[in-house]
Amino acid sequence: MELRHLRYFRAVAEAGHITRAAERLGIQQPPLSLQIKALENELGVQLLRRLPRGVELTEAGAAFYEDTCAILTDADRAVSRVRRVARGEAGQIAVGYSSTVISHPAVKSAIRACRGQAPEVAVSLVEDGSYELAGAIAAHRLDAAFIRTEPEEFPELRFIELLQEPLLLAVPAEEGFASAGPVSLARAAALPLVLYRRSAGPKLYDRIIAAFAACGTPPRIIQEAPGANAALNLVAAGMGSTLVPQSLCAAHPEAVRYHPLAADPPLTAPVLFALRRSETSPAVRRFVSTVREVAGK
Repeated sequence: MELRHLRYFRAVAEAGHITRAAERLGIQQPPLSLQIKALENELGVQLLRRLPRGVELTEAGAAFYEDTCAILTDADRAVSRVRRVARGEAGQIAVGYSSTVISHPAVKSAIRACRGQAPEVAVSLVEDGSYELAGAIAAHRLDAAFIRTEPEEFPELRFIELLQEPLLLAVPAEEGFASAGPVSLARAAALPLVLYRRSAGPKLYDRIIAAFAACGTPPRIIQEAPGANAALNLVAAGMGSTLVPQSLCAAHPEAVRYHPLAADPPLTAPVLFALRRSETSPAVRRFVSTVREVAGK
């Protein structure tokens, strides 16, 4: 018994006439009659009662018709689903993000666009540090991640730079500058600085230290924090100042003031999208395509 036999039977049952069913199916009436007869012989049951002007279902035929419709509906659903999965329109993916990246409008827009374009793709989100997220992708625990820094320990990954955003100087509100204009690095270096640990983002950390060195004034680092958000919490508590990506400037509006930096070249922090070089999942590849489209990459 094949699915086509069930489709033939359903067509005859719904048409109540073999000739009309054959016309709908686009086949000749004699072969259709032979297929229905072969189906009845295989089942050992009479499905149709022949009438002078058509056919009608027997009691067994009516029961078989209900099951046939359910089977064909499931088969059609399976075909439709496998095609959607192959196009990346259905499935599931696990995406990571670092705490300082998820606040950027471009990242939120990318995730929103992916969910809108492929609502049948279940997206689970995981927060962690950039290094930990990269390791999770390499270990196949995650499919991709939005991160700040590019760990060099994972050659099997590729990193797409989505954007660069300016770093701002964050200072306690009570110690804020009179002017909201740009602050020079030399002036910022004179302030007590809370900086995130180098392990949280070696390349960004080194870029900041090099920028201060280039202006001839090393920073006065009084405290290290696990990351940018932790550093901002310390600034809000009056512990000192820090440098943070612009997308974080909505944090602690009553306790922290944010100032642009006058630096040449400008001090910026990247937003990167990490994934495996060997990625083959249609859902992940579609996600990547949407992310790049939103970011203009």
